[in-house]
This record gives sequence, C-alpha cells and structure tokens, in this order.
Amino acid sequence: MSRPPRNPAPGQPPTLDEVARLAGVSRATASRAINGGNRVSPTAQAAVAAAVESLGYSPNPAARSLVTRRTDSVALVVPEPDERVFSDPFFVHMVRSVNRVLAARDLQLVLLLARPGEEERRVLRYLSNRHIDGAIVVSHHSGDRLAEHLAALGLPCAFVGRPWTGADTVPYVDTDNAAGAKLGTERLIDRGCRRIGTIAGPPDMAAGADRLDGWRAALHEAGIPDDAVEHGDFTEIGGAAAARTLLERVPDLDGLFVASDLMAAGALDVLAAAGRRIPDDIAVVGYDDLGVADRTSPPLTTVRQPIGEMAEQATRMLLDQIEDGGAPRAIRVIFPPKLVQRDSA
Repeated sequence: MSRPPRNPAPGQPPTLDEVARLAGVSRATASRAINGGNRVSPTAQAAVAAAVESLGYSPNPAARSLVTRRTDSVALVVPEPDERVFSDPFFVHMVRSVNRVLAARDLQLVLLLARPGEEERRVLRYLSNRHIDGAIVVSHHSGDRLAEHLAALGLPCAFVGRPWTGADTVPYVDTDNAAGAKLGTERLIDRGCRRIGTIAGPPDMAAGADRLDGWRAALHEAGIPDDAVEHGDFTEIGGAAAARTLLERVPDLDGLFVASDLMAAGALDVLAAAGRRIPDDIAVVGYDDLGVADRTSPPLTTVRQPIGEMAEQATRMLLDQIEDGGAPRAIRVIFPPKLVQRDSA
C-alpha cells in the first residue's frame, strides 16, 4: 500500500519522491514515467499521471534534461545576413511554419544566423556542443558545407532545399525547381514571347542553379536562344540591378522569367521606368508566391512553391529523428510546383 505524501511546506512545490509515494512506485519508475522513458507498465504510467495531477507536480527542467538528454529546443540555421532574414517573406513564412509544429510539441525554436566566416564557425561549435536537439537548415550555399558538417556530427537535422553538397547524407525537403522554372518559362513561350531572358538566382545555391536549368530546358525545346541571363541575389535591389543590366544588353526582350518574386518586383519597377508596358511589351513570370506577387503592379504571374508545407514537413522529419534517437538518414520529399496566373503574363 502506498504511503500518503507529506503536506509540503507553504510555498514549496511537491517533489518527485512525493509523486512516487502517492503512485506506489519507486522514484526511478516515477522519473521514467514523467520523462517519457521506456520500461514503464501502463498501470504504473497511469498511477504516476494521476499522482502528478493530484499534487500539481511540475518536473524540474534541468533534472528532466539530465534524464532525457534533451534540451527541448530546435535550431533554425540560416546562413544569410541579418538584413535579408528580417526583410524577406520567405524567411517569415519559414519561421512561422517551423514554430507552429514545434509549439504543438511544446518545443522551443532557436534562430541561428550563420554568415560565412567567424559566425559560421561559432554556430558549428554551438551545434557540436549539443545545445539543441536538432537543426533545420534553410537558404544554404555551396561554400557552407553544412550538410557534411551535420552528417559528421550525427546531429538530427533536416534541410529545406537540396544541399549543394552532401545531399546523399541528410534528409531534405524541396520543390522541383527545374520543373517550376520550365513551367513558368513555357507560359511565356505560350504567350508568343520569342526573346526571353532570365534573372537567375545565386549560382552557389541549388535553387538558383536548378531554376536556371529549367529556364534553359524550356527554351531549348522551343528552339529559342538562351543567352539573355543575369544573376541576382534573391532581393528586390538585386533584381532591379540585374534587370537594368539585362535590358541594356538585350533591349528587344519580350519575356522575362525571374527566379524569385522579390527580384521580379525590382525588375517590374525598372521595366516601368524604361517605358515598357507589362505584359504588352514584355511579359514577366516570377517564383515563390509568398504574398509579394499580389502587391506588384501589375500583379505577378508566378510559380508557387509551398514554403509553409515544406517547412512543416522538414520539422516533422527532424522530430522523428530526435524521437528515434538516430543519426540523419538521407530521406527526400519533393513538392510539385504550380503556376499561378496573374496580369504580368
């Protein structure tokens, strides 16, 4: 028969020993039941749960961490400058979607900005010291080699977007960027455009390279030259600068595929300032559909990538690894792109 727990002193929270006594189990069994361990019978689990509720017991986070070796926190690693992270809707959607899944599990999100150099080395030290249970990595570049670093650490992780290197060692979620770019470019071809340029993404990012490949594939199939290329940095300012250069070099453009909606917004301003009517003189297609496309003038035809769904899927993949207690496994989930037609094309 279990002994009744003592009445705690005023202001003193109930202890694990009192939970164990009320439940009629050992202290070790009570600890395992509370902290999600195994080797606890359903009867003991139910008794401990009832004792916890009756006493109003709340586990000590530090003690729980020693038992489970968990921090109850997950890092979102973004190898980009601060100013881009806090101004680009891509990252806003990413943070919201990841946090939505974590909050449902009562887990904390930790944002780590890892620009190349000393910041990146500091972040890698933080990850290797296991201050978090796992990491989601987004907007990675060929030079950061984060997939290889995390695979070597054996840290649970998931990538949003295909890593440039190490894609065969870590799980990732992506959209079919080449197919999406091809879809957007084919829309321009179907409109009758025959001098089609592109503002491509950064060449050191898989998304930038894949979208450029998709644009080229569509033009090759249609027998259209693919020499009208300028690269941007996925920002509005970068898109405007690339559009000016491209328009000066190829003044007879009648179609333009842009590898992100932010860059397309900058390009639309440049085209309007040059007196080019859209879509009458030049049709424009973007990529992302994260809210920017609704607000441009004219509203932007774009290729939708489901960032929210991708981020949630990556988070669930990470949490599965953490629960299983295993190293990263090379799982990939690819979402199909979709063309969203508006007035610019």
